[in-house]
Amino acid sequence: SQASFEEDSLQQPAVGHWKPLMPSKGSKEEPKTGCQDAGGVDESQSTEQLNVSRLRSSSVEIREKGSEFLKEELHKAQKELKLKDKECERLSKVREQLEQELEELTASLFEEAHKMVREANTKQAAAEKQLREARGKIDMLQAEVTALKTLVITSTPSSPNWELHPQLQSPSKAVFRKGHGRNKSTSSAMVSAASQNVTPEPVSHEHKEVDAILFAEFQAWKESPTLDKSCSFLDRIYREDIGPCLDFTKQELSELVRVAVEQNTLTIEPVASQTLPVVKVSAEECGGAKKCALSGLPRTCKHRIMLGDSGNYYYISPSCRARITAVCNFFTYIRYIQQGLVRQDVELMYWEVMRLRREMSVAKLGFYPSEM
Repeated sequence: SQASFEEDSLQQPAVGHWKPLMPSKGSKEEPKTGCQDAGGVDESQSTEQLNVSRLRSSSVEIREKGSEFLKEELHKAQKELKLKDKECERLSKVREQLEQELEELTASLFEEAHKMVREANTKQAAAEKQLREARGKIDMLQAEVTALKTLVITSTPSSPNWELHPQLQSPSKAVFRKGHGRNKSTSSAMVSAASQNVTPEPVSHEHKEVDAILFAEFQAWKESPTLDKSCSFLDRIYREDIGPCLDFTKQELSELVRVAVEQNTLTIEPVASQTLPVVKVSAEECGGAKKCALSGLPRTCKHRIMLGDSGNYYYISPSCRARITAVCNFFTYIRYIQQGLVRQDVELMYWEVMRLRREMSVAKLGFYPSEM
C-alpha cells in the first residue's frame, strides 16, 4: 500500500499539466475573456496543489499508521514465538524426564523379576532338599518300625526269637556282637541292646511264679503308663534296681548319666583306633583308654559315652557299660509299652519287665559277658 501511495504522489505533477489543457475546450472565447481566464487558471492550480498536499499528508499518515501496526503485529508474533519456544523447551524436558523415569522403572522391574526368580529357585531347591531328607527319614522310620514289630511281637519270654536273641541259646552256640550303640533313636538302641545282653541261664528252662504285689503294681501302671517315677511301680524299680545299678564312685557323673538315660540322650560307642576328638574336660574326669571315668579305677576301656549333645566323651569300663546298658534296655521297653508298640498279654509284658530287672541286678553285682 505504501508503494502505491508513493507512485500516486510521483504521478501528481502530471495532473497539474493536464489541467491547463481543459480551457482549450472553450478556446473560441479567448479573445473575449482573456483576463478572467488567467484568474480562473490560478485558482484551479491552487486548488489542485491543495488537493495534492492533502493527498500527500494523508498518504504519509497512512504509511506511519501502517508501519506502527506492522511493528505491533511483529512484536506480538515475536512474543508468541518466544512463548512457544519456552513451551517447546519445557515439553522437551518433560519428555526427557519421562523417558528417564521409564528406563529406570523398566530396569527396576527387570531387576525385581530376576530377584524373585532367584528367590523362587532357592526356595524350590531348599524345599526339594527337605523333601528328600523327609523321605529318607520316613524310609528309615518305616524300617525301624518294621524291626520293632519283628522284635516286640515275635519275641516273648515264652517263645523267644532265637535270631533276635542269640544270648538265649546255649553258650556254645551263642554269638555276642561287639560294641553297643545307643542314641536318641530309641528303636535302633533297642535292637542293638537286646541282641547284646545275656542272662545267666536260658529262661525257657526256669520255673516262674508271679509275685502278686509286683504284678498288681505293674497292672496299675499298665492302665495308665507313664515315666513318672512317683508311681509305685517305677518307684520300686528305681529304689531296688536303677538307683543301685547307676551308683558309681564318681557321684556327680553318675547323676548326669542317670538323667541322660531317663531323657534318652545317652550315646555309647566303641573306642576307635584313630585319634579321638579333643574333649573339653580334664583327663582325670574323662578317664582314658586305661582308666574308667565312672569308677576311677585303672581299666581297659573299650567304649565311651557322651551325654546329650555336649561333645564331651567319657571312657567307661566293660562292667560300667553293662550296668548302663541294662538300665537303657529297661527304659526302652517301658517306652514301647507307653507308646503302644507292644502287642502282648499283660502277663507276658510283666515277665519281660522282670527279665530286664534281673539283668540290672546281675549287672550291678559285676557280672558281664567277656565280649563287652
